[in-house]
Amino acid sequence: MARLRGGMAGGKNFYDERETMSPQERRSYQEENLRQIVDIGYQKAPAIKDKMDEAGVKPSDIRTVKDLEKIPVTTKEDLVKLRKKYGHFAGLLTIPVTKLRRIYRSAGPIYDACIPGDDVALAFAKSYFAAGFTPEDIVIITPSYHMVPAGLTLEEGLLHLGAVHIPTGTGNSEIQVEIMHDLGVTGYIGFPDFLLTLIKRAESMGYDFRRDFKLRIAQIAGAMYPPSLRKIYEEDYGIETCQNYASAELGLYAYECRKKNGMHLNDDFIIEIADPETGKQLGPGEVGEVVVTPFYKSLPFMRFGTRDLSYYTDEPCSCGRTAPRLVSVVGRVGETVRARGLFLYPGEVTQSISGIAGISRFQVAVGRKENRDQVVFKLELSDEAINKESLQDEVQARFRERCKLGIDQFEFLPKGSIPEQHKVLIDERDWG
Repeated sequence: MARLRGGMAGGKNFYDERETMSPQERRSYQEENLRQIVDIGYQKAPAIKDKMDEAGVKPSDIRTVKDLEKIPVTTKEDLVKLRKKYGHFAGLLTIPVTKLRRIYRSAGPIYDACIPGDDVALAFAKSYFAAGFTPEDIVIITPSYHMVPAGLTLEEGLLHLGAVHIPTGTGNSEIQVEIMHDLGVTGYIGFPDFLLTLIKRAESMGYDFRRDFKLRIAQIAGAMYPPSLRKIYEEDYGIETCQNYASAELGLYAYECRKKNGMHLNDDFIIEIADPETGKQLGPGEVGEVVVTPFYKSLPFMRFGTRDLSYYTDEPCSCGRTAPRLVSVVGRVGETVRARGLFLYPGEVTQSISGIAGISRFQVAVGRKENRDQVVFKLELSDEAINKESLQDEVQARFRERCKLGIDQFEFLPKGSIPEQHKVLIDERDWG
């Protein structure tokens, strides 16, 4: 781990020497780590060895970031197949399961390994520091603590920073408003939409949010953060906001500093923007898939394709950090759609209603209403006499159980409205 620069009263200054490396130093640092990870993965992770062997690539062939193009990208869909072939951890784990810190479970079912050590937590601590959090803040952590990595991972970062945190988790908006008011909460970490839910709930309870609350800073993650919503928080309510970009599988990819001109890439990852069809690396300003390779020796993912579309700039940032920056996440590759911080997969959606009588065709559309993701379930019925209310209740219950999201609206369509060849999931959101 690199030395931390400077200090800060009551806590650490998480502005470290890696964040100010020259391009040459960064390339050397990353390629040295890359060679180690490739060697470890090939020797100890059967999925990595098989993947490289199938591509005709030896560890000695991967010496530079450019050489990564020789290795195929692994997508979330590929991980499903790898888990079936190699077991729950997809043939990527290089240590005994008993050496892990925790194991998480999400829809799929998917088991995610919490790797040993503090690398993930320290990366989040750096992101909080870059956003402007201090050890004097009182912070609510609103993502789930139940089975999934989000809450606990974010919490560990705040523990390193030294800030007081309150593990509120999801839901219970009225109670969360009471906590924020009673304890003088100054910081928020969570999904973009939920913060607005809390503000509107406070107003419905008779509060003037800007006058009666002390919230000054928020780190937003887990979903698209449109400029229109940022404007509401910062101009209408005086809340400073910054974004981070992370995943359940691997942790923090990039984070925004207070200059808000893109998200600085985490130096403990090699992050490529690649052509979704060929896997070839693209240059600054070119839109492609975000592909990540972390330096985790116990979990040596190699070219994990996030399915997010983005582009980057390597122009200097006035904050002094020198890593390239993701300018924006502009969409998704394929049919997988992210809504309210969770991924929806076509196969999971289909499984959720498998066997329910009376449905001939269906489609799920994700839209946007009043700065909140809306899940709309469109249905064509095989029997118009069916009890629609009962059908909605059954679909809602099974969809929520399988996909962990609620359906906001049902639309019953005439036969033939949904084409025979159609996407299970469509994203109708406009991120302007």
